[in-house]
Amino acid sequence: MLSIGEFSKICEVSTKTLRYYDEIGLIHPDEINPENGYRYYSIKQLKKMLLINRLKSYHFSLEEIKSILDLEDDQTEEKLGLALNRKRREIQEKLNYFEYTIKQISNDILNLEIGVPLMSYIDNIEVQLVETTPMNILYTRQMMNSDDYALGYGQYFSRLYEKIATEQLTMLGTPMTIYHSPEYNPTGNDTEFAIPIKEIVTGTRDLPGGLRAKSVLQGAYPELTSVYAKLREWVETEGYVLVESPYEIYVTDPNQATTAEDMVTEVYFPIKKK
Repeated sequence: MLSIGEFSKICEVSTKTLRYYDEIGLIHPDEINPENGYRYYSIKQLKKMLLINRLKSYHFSLEEIKSILDLEDDQTEEKLGLALNRKRREIQEKLNYFEYTIKQISNDILNLEIGVPLMSYIDNIEVQLVETTPMNILYTRQMMNSDDYALGYGQYFSRLYEKIATEQLTMLGTPMTIYHSPEYNPTGNDTEFAIPIKEIVTGTRDLPGGLRAKSVLQGAYPELTSVYAKLREWVETEGYVLVESPYEIYVTDPNQATTAEDMVTEVYFPIKKK
C-alpha cells in the first residue's frame, strides 16, 4: 500500500487534488485508517491515476473522465477509442483556428506598419441586395448555450443527414443555421439547423423568400461577427429594417475544407424598406 503522500509524489498530483477526486468519485483511496483517517492507495491504482492524468493532458474534463472510468470493462476500450477520436477532432479544430489567428495577427501587424487602420477591413466587406425564393427545409430547433456553440454544429446536422438517408429524401441545398433569438445570451439562444429538401415530410417547413441583404465570408467562422456588423450598418444606412431572423448558409463543408480560408459562408438578413 502507498500513503497518500507517496501516491501523490509518484503520480505528480497534489494531496489536495486527490482528496477532491475522492469527493467527486473519480478515484477513492483503497483504504482509510479509521483511527487516524490516513488514506492509502494500492499499487494497482497507479495505473488508474496515470490514465486520469493522461486524459487530463488531452483536455478531457473531469466529468468526461469520470464517465469513461465508470464504464463496464467490456465497454471501456471501444468507448475510450470513440472519446479519443472526438477529442482529437476538437483539438485539431482549435489548432486550425489558432493557425488562422496567427495569420490574422501577422497581417494586422503588416498593415499597421504601412499605415493601414486595423479595422479598415470592415469597409471592404461587400453587401448585395438580393431576392430569394422560398425553400422547403428539414429542420431541428433548440436552445444553444455558449458551450454548445463551441463544440460545433456537426452533431445537429448529422441528425438531419441521417433522416435524409433513412427516408431517401432529396437534398436541394447545403446546410444552414437560422438564429431566432433577439439578443445574444450565453445561457441559451434559439437556434434552428436546417437543410433544404424536395419532399414535404414530418419535420419540414417553408422558409419564405423575399428581399435580403447578403454578404459572403470566405474564412473562419469567428469572422462572421464582422460580417454581421457590416450588414447591420448597411441595413441602417440604406433605409431598411430587419423583418425576420438572419440566417447563414454553409456553401462549403467545414470538414472538407483544408484551411479556414477555403470555408465559404453566406449570410442573409431578411429586410424591407422603412
